[in-house]
Amino acid sequence: MKKLSEKISRIPPSATMEITDKARRMKAQGKDVISLSIGEPDFDTPAHITEACINALKSGKTHYEASQGLLELREAICDKLAKDNGITATPNEVVVACGAKNNLSEAMEACLNPQDEAIILDPSWVSYEPMIMLAGAKPVHHSLNLKTFQLDDTILEKVNKNTKMLIFTTPSNPTGSVLNRDSLALIKDICEDNDIIACADEIYEKLVYGGRKHLSIAAMGDMHERTITVNGFSKAYAMTGWRLGYSHAPLEITKTMTKVQQHTTSQATTFAMWGGVAALRGDQTCVEDMRKQFELRRNYLIGALNDIGYQTAPAEGAFYAFIKVDGDDLAIANRWLEEGLVASTPGTAFNAPGWIRISYAAGMDTLKEAVRRISEIK
Repeated sequence: MKKLSEKISRIPPSATMEITDKARRMKAQGKDVISLSIGEPDFDTPAHITEACINALKSGKTHYEASQGLLELREAICDKLAKDNGITATPNEVVVACGAKNNLSEAMEACLNPQDEAIILDPSWVSYEPMIMLAGAKPVHHSLNLKTFQLDDTILEKVNKNTKMLIFTTPSNPTGSVLNRDSLALIKDICEDNDIIACADEIYEKLVYGGRKHLSIAAMGDMHERTITVNGFSKAYAMTGWRLGYSHAPLEITKTMTKVQQHTTSQATTFAMWGGVAALRGDQTCVEDMRKQFELRRNYLIGALNDIGYQTAPAEGAFYAFIKVDGDDLAIANRWLEEGLVASTPGTAFNAPGWIRISYAAGMDTLKEAVRRISEIK
């Protein structure tokens, strides 16, 4: 057999999936593993969303749709963006894809060339760097201030004539921190001054705590002209397995992303998109109910970790505790799994060595037992 792709061989496997798979193998061996390594809500998809999907199946909505996505869903997304984010959008500026991850990948493919650089704000989600590499461009890492988890002007040292895109998540996976208005304003100024595209991953926007409000950079001045806003249904509506996401971007970018989709996945699943319509058009009480439960868990977990001596990042959103550890985070995470039977994700996976991420998308009793086990190891 001839040599396989060198490009793919340079890309490491997903660290979050790798440790989750290890925890599953241990569970299959009969070990009582508590898995807090993956970002998945532990709630069921709300019934009215599931029913809409079932009704779509029963009524024959099982055929091809427009590659860009079901028109009714794109219209609902535009209404949502206007109401929740202050972004004026038209359906032809929206792409519905097989999960927000798919939208992000298509955005990289659509925008980046081999000579381009894309800046990633660290700590960062594990898939940004591989997506940039798959698009043939160069990932450039820049760390947020690890005391405030906000951006400062040291980022200017990473900007040059080849910088094409700046990628960030708020609320953050893995830290749970939220970029404030000053950080977003700095990103805005850098992008406008240097003709850079902002790629804003807002998948956790509904999960913010302490009375905070989510801010979308595309709503700041003229940033909608150079921003790709990516969102989806997985986190807010507990629809991870539905694989349904969306993006809004300037028309030229959207057309190019659609071309990528036409030649890869073709489209998101037709009947799943009808579930997406129900999610956005229906009662949003379910979203708030889940958010409140996450906030209760967050308040417990951060307090409990602090009580046993761990420093954590500001847990202002998402459903992660980002924990400062003393020593090799890879070794410590493995020790937590092997000795304490608690699966976590080492910060090295997020370009943040010396930290560990655990998810509080688990019941309160499970979290209390996990804290007990971690405290005994410590």
